[in-house]
Amino acid sequence: MPPIDRRNFLNLVGGAGLAAALPPAFAAEGGDLAKAKAEGRAVFYANITSVDPIMAAFATETGVKGEYTRISSSKFVSTVTTEAQAGKLLADVVQAPLPVLELLSEKGILAPYRSPAAAGFPDWSRPNDSIQMFGIEYVSYLYNKTQVKDADAPRRYEDLADPKWKNRIVMADPASHSSTISWLVGLKEKVFAAENDWMTFVKGLAANRPMFVASFGPTPAPIESGEKAIGISMPKYIVTKAPAPLAWGPRGGQPLLGTPRAMAITAKAPHPAAARVFMDFWLSPKAAGMLAKDVGEYVLTPGVFPPIEGINAVKVLPIRDLDDAEIQKWGAQFKQIFKG
Repeated sequence: MPPIDRRNFLNLVGGAGLAAALPPAFAAEGGDLAKAKAEGRAVFYANITSVDPIMAAFATETGVKGEYTRISSSKFVSTVTTEAQAGKLLADVVQAPLPVLELLSEKGILAPYRSPAAAGFPDWSRPNDSIQMFGIEYVSYLYNKTQVKDADAPRRYEDLADPKWKNRIVMADPASHSSTISWLVGLKEKVFAAENDWMTFVKGLAANRPMFVASFGPTPAPIESGEKAIGISMPKYIVTKAPAPLAWGPRGGQPLLGTPRAMAITAKAPHPAAARVFMDFWLSPKAAGMLAKDVGEYVLTPGVFPPIEGINAVKVLPIRDLDDAEIQKWGAQFKQIFKG
């Protein structure tokens, strides 16, 4: 099945026809679902938050219990690898940023599985036989609508370097926060036409003396309070922080970039049929819609978008995975630029 243009999909099928136009929620509705019910549960290790409603919906629709354990990205590889080497890995399905699952795949911890529920996803969403990307942890910038009128808001990334925003920006520390480092390098590779233009932007952003926090999580608070006007952050906070006066940019045609979110079944899943049924459900329009609507996630399910004005019309692109050497190299360079 060829890839579907997500922005035109709803126009083609109409909202009511969405479920009928997509693959069924469960790949092997007959035998696998019966086996899954006999197995009784699917154990899910993930780094994503706010998924309890999806776990409840999975149980209601399939009769199979979903058990969710949250593991931070920094501890994911070590936790799963240690359990697998000891023969005590409880997880049937794992979900984490793409680079994390690629490491687990290299260690032979993941099993091949192609879910029919992902038939309409982009070709690039399946890097190998085991891993399936289902969304992008998208990053751009947010601003406080009570402090910044839409007409005055930055239209392009370059506008963040305008001196009028000096001392008015908050961002995760570009010297140490790997996702921010990767995002800045992604701008160089996917947005700016020339490296010199990109470096001019980076130096201009640094000259505006942004306030640094440890990660994306703390970035919305200073914007909500009015302490800062703009934050390099994630648009999903418009949903999770509602009714905070947050809006997003850029709105001048540039893409949003982010780290792909991915999932896979483990090679020695204790409940293999339940694992397949769970993965099919997670990739279905129903579960994807819950992630988008309730958590503001950007998902790859055709025609499903978070309830954020204008997000359905913007391109959201995956950024390249940077290895540890690149993270250290760019982190040191950004430290010099932003703090030197």
